[in-house]
Amino acid sequence: MEGDENYKKGRGAQINTKNRFIKDQHVQEHVEGIDDWTEKQEPTQYLEQEAKSLVNKVTSPDVGMWYSMNPYTGCEHGCIYCYARNTHEYWGYSAGLDFERKIIVKTNAPQLLRKFLMNPKWESVPISLSGNTDCYQPAEQKYRLTRSLLQVCQEFNQPVGIISKNGGMVRDKDVLKEMAKKKLVSVLVTITSLNEDLRRVMEPRTTTSMQRLRLIQELSQEGIRVGVMMGPMIPGLNEHEMQRIMKAAKDHGATFTAYTFIRLNGSVKLLFHDWLHKNFPDRANKVWHMIEQSHNGQVNDSRWGVRMRGEGDIAEMVAQQYRKYGKLYGMNAEEMDLDATTFRRPGTQGRLFD
Repeated sequence: MEGDENYKKGRGAQINTKNRFIKDQHVQEHVEGIDDWTEKQEPTQYLEQEAKSLVNKVTSPDVGMWYSMNPYTGCEHGCIYCYARNTHEYWGYSAGLDFERKIIVKTNAPQLLRKFLMNPKWESVPISLSGNTDCYQPAEQKYRLTRSLLQVCQEFNQPVGIISKNGGMVRDKDVLKEMAKKKLVSVLVTITSLNEDLRRVMEPRTTTSMQRLRLIQELSQEGIRVGVMMGPMIPGLNEHEMQRIMKAAKDHGATFTAYTFIRLNGSVKLLFHDWLHKNFPDRANKVWHMIEQSHNGQVNDSRWGVRMRGEGDIAEMVAQQYRKYGKLYGMNAEEMDLDATTFRRPGTQGRLFD
């Protein structure tokens, strides 16, 4: 548990799970079976690379985006439930501690975006920042890649949707304000809990819920369209907070909402199970079984249309809350409502009538 001297404070995952692509490796997945296991606290590493591509087409019909771009792979926020953890295995790392400690930085991301938007085959539709890891995670303080990407989008009048749980977004409100005037940006601020004890262990290196509410307020006061993402909702941990989160976000200027229901895909299943029993031993089994009840006896469901919402009585109760309080606070719309009609490639306007 968190109070244990061996608990890695400031990290969500407490172990490194096996990488399914690597045959021979040493991992720690069952600490109770290992004598005198010790692992030093490692600092976060930023691994700079020249990426080959940036913008990816999103084929899933239930995530609300067409294309996404991620300037960082891996995320220091350390959210234990993050589905993006599994992508770190493609890079030869673990979805566990490696995901939080080895951050791949795509240093040429702005150049890649400019090249992508200059392609005459690109017919502008909104691009999401980010589809996987948080574009405003701590690495952004040093690299400012997200700000540079926004400036490129502003130059092209390319609409972009942002989702983040980091208050650092406020540094870019000058750019966001100008983009908002042309309906080029929509922001979702993720709030999973107003309980700081839960937030601290579930999302250890994120800003507090009050800081996120202040972020919503500051952005909305600048005329920027801001909503709240309540996800994932986890039965037995935070699903009862939906109304409080929605009302608090509304009171601070949010105008729309979205939510997801917990699903534990790939290695996240092992990581969450370990974390749950270490932090909430009194209710771990109950929470686990409720998640299973909401995914047809499993903790993950890959079926489109179901995986993000769950099914069964518990998932339906959460869905009913969402509909009821969304209607009460006038915040049920999830559309990004962005304008792609003004998109232009710099220097090409004179050729419109050639």
